[in-house]
Amino acid sequence: MKENTKLKCVLVIALVWVLLSSAQLSAQQRGRGINGDWLVTQEYNGQPYQSLVVFSRDQEGNQTGYWIGFRGLSELKNVQIDAGKLSFAYDRRNRDGDTVTVSFAGKIQDGQLSGTLSSDRGDSDIEGTRVPRVPQAVGKWEMTYSYGDREFTSTLIIKADAEGELTAEWPSERVTHTVTGLTYERGNLTFKRVTKMDDRQWESTFKGTLRGNRISGAFNSDRGETQVAGTRIGGALIGTWMLETQSERGAGKQRLLVNRDMSGLYGAIPIKKIKFEDDKVSFTLALEFGDRTFEMDFAGKLTEGKLTGELASDRFSQQITGTKVVRNFRRRGGR
Repeated sequence: MKENTKLKCVLVIALVWVLLSSAQLSAQQRGRGINGDWLVTQEYNGQPYQSLVVFSRDQEGNQTGYWIGFRGLSELKNVQIDAGKLSFAYDRRNRDGDTVTVSFAGKIQDGQLSGTLSSDRGDSDIEGTRVPRVPQAVGKWEMTYSYGDREFTSTLIIKADAEGELTAEWPSERVTHTVTGLTYERGNLTFKRVTKMDDRQWESTFKGTLRGNRISGAFNSDRGETQVAGTRIGGALIGTWMLETQSERGAGKQRLLVNRDMSGLYGAIPIKKIKFEDDKVSFTLALEFGDRTFEMDFAGKLTEGKLTGELASDRFSQQITGTKVVRNFRRRGGR
């Protein structure tokens, strides 16, 4: 009887392993594992050149995406992912204004994207890795709460290190706050805060929920419960912007990604800090060409849901109009 029971357990474990393996393979074949931004590098005239490949799904569930470089954005065509093998194509304009079709054939394996781009001008090998997402809780939060008849406003600053681990600060001019043990999981935010004022010290625990650009919750301590409401600072700008560009070279398309920590990407070019005050938006791009580096500055404004402005240097300028991408689904889970 015991041997039969052990045999049944072994068979059940084997069946579960087969089902899980099949589910993982099916998910990979449907392309779920590729969605997101991939930073890829190729050589151009002996110099490394970086671009972004962005994969997503449309409302019908079809695999879509973009190839994004400094010169602009091109929509991917015929995206195919099967057992790790990846292929797609896109059209781009060359300097003469002619349209060139580029095709890619390669693979995604162990978190690495690799393969070959081919066009009538030859082949080019590329390699890439996924761009990590900034955790949902990261950012500056304006926290509002009341004591008696008085309302107070403070700032909660949540940061993430290279591994995605979260830490937080609660700066104050009058008292010292130390935040520890911050966790964010599936919309739930918790942390402890030790407050020191002169020779007094007390500890409180925050538990709340985070939805989009809002936090709601409460501090609990031996002094009682205090309700807190938080709003993400810069929330109107944070997200993905599809840009229409216009310059003496003609019209084009580009993408601006504003991260929750107010860093970003213009095309594939990193932006260290994006300034957003009232309705004014500004940032600086540092472009490298071989051993040369030059900067471009953006100055614009965000009004009525539209981002407008100019990206300019002493050599080149373009007018920009942007519309924010609104996701039509709710993302579940995550930190």
